Parts: sequence; structure tokens; C-alpha cells
Amino acid sequence: MSDRPFIPRDRDWHPPSLHPPYRSTVKRAPAARPLAIAPGRAELSGPVFAAETLHPLDHDLIANYAAALGVEAKPIGERLIVHGRVLDENARPIPDCLIEIWQANAGGRYRHVNDSYLAPLDPAFGGCGRCITDGQGRYAFRTIKPGPYPWPNGDNEWRPAHIHLSIFGHALSQRLVTQLYFEGDPLIALCPIVNAIPDQAAVDQLVARLDMAKQAPFDALAYRFDIVLRGRRQTYFENKREGG
Repeated sequence: MSDRPFIPRDRDWHPPSLHPPYRSTVKRAPAARPLAIAPGRAELSGPVFAAETLHPLDHDLIANYAAALGVEAKPIGERLIVHGRVLDENARPIPDCLIEIWQANAGGRYRHVNDSYLAPLDPAFGGCGRCITDGQGRYAFRTIKPGPYPWPNGDNEWRPAHIHLSIFGHALSQRLVTQLYFEGDPLIALCPIVNAIPDQAAVDQLVARLDMAKQAPFDALAYRFDIVLRGRRQTYFENKREGG
């Protein structure tokens, strides 16, 4: 159980539930302001994850799908290392935190039955991975940079390249979902989902930064994305707009 109280959210930091330029919010936004309920023992405890429950290639999206199929093919696209730290609201590292990611391939297509985008599937890329943070809250994935893709929000709108993340801390109240973007992508400023966030500093928290110090020479560029769970300094999470 947490030994420090939650720091309440700053509701102005997060976007409104209703943002008409992001069309799907018109139908799903609540009519009344959500209530903030103080967490109890059930929300502040468990679960516990162990590194030995993961496959050795779970963190390596470049290899895990092809290895599961028993083929030697490599995914097509720009090879990346995405890494960072998971911290609590008091800047303490969160070890043994389960992080799951999913993404489109280099052409902008997801390996999902409902994705009908005309870009081809990559036979060597599944687009899913997971890892557990170490004692200092550090995590790392090897993957392919996802491509942008069009989406039916308007007449001709495109999502920036992004990776979805599910982060599960040491309490049920810390299971949160977000997505990261890549530094320098001009589509970030044009995205209705991003533009629903009122504070540019919050948008900046969703942008992974190029980190040449962590590159794999002649192999993969690196991007750093740090995550803060809970509190006023929390990374913006798409499933927690109401605050906690």
C-alpha cells in the first residue's frame, strides 16, 4: 500500500471530455462532471508482477512476432529503441511496473481485424510487446517506427506516428493508458486528439525525445519517454481525463 497520500489532479491540465473537433467525444462525453472518489485499500494495493513471467523477447517487437512464427524475416522500417523511466508523483522510481505497448507497422497499419487501411501488413511484425521496469523504474523496447495513417474523423485527417502504452503500477488505481509521439513530427500539431489537450506543456509530456546517447550504433536510433503516475505532474492519460 502507498506510504504517501495521492496528490490531487489539476483538472485544467487535462482536456475536456467533450471536444467537438475530436468527433467521437461528441457521443461518448458524459453529460455531468465526473466525481472524484478518494481511493481505498482495494485501489491502493496490488497486483504484483515478476519479470520471470515474461518471455525473453516480449520487449523486442523487431524479433518477437517472427520468432513466434518460426521465421527469420525482419520487419520493414526504421529500427528504434524506446526507453525511459516510470516515476510516481514524488519523483520516486516505480520498479516491477508492467508496461504493454501496441502500434501500427511502418506503413501505418495495425495487425487487427478491424483495420482496413490499404497499407500492407508486415509478415514479420506483430506490433505488440511488454516489459517490466527494473529497480530504478527503467524500461526499454526495441521496435519499428510506426507510420502515420488516415482516420475517419474528418474529410482528410491523419494520426501522427504514435505508440500506445498501458502502464500498470503498484496499485489498481495506477493502471493507465496513454500514447507517445515522436519529436519533430509535423502531424502532432494537426491532430484533433492532441489539440484537445489545452496546455502545451501537457502535450510536450507526450512527445518522446531523440536520445543519441542511447542509440545502437549502425542499428537503431533511440527515443526517451519518461512517465509520471498520479498527481498534478502526471503524464496525460487518455483513460483518466476525469482525474483521480
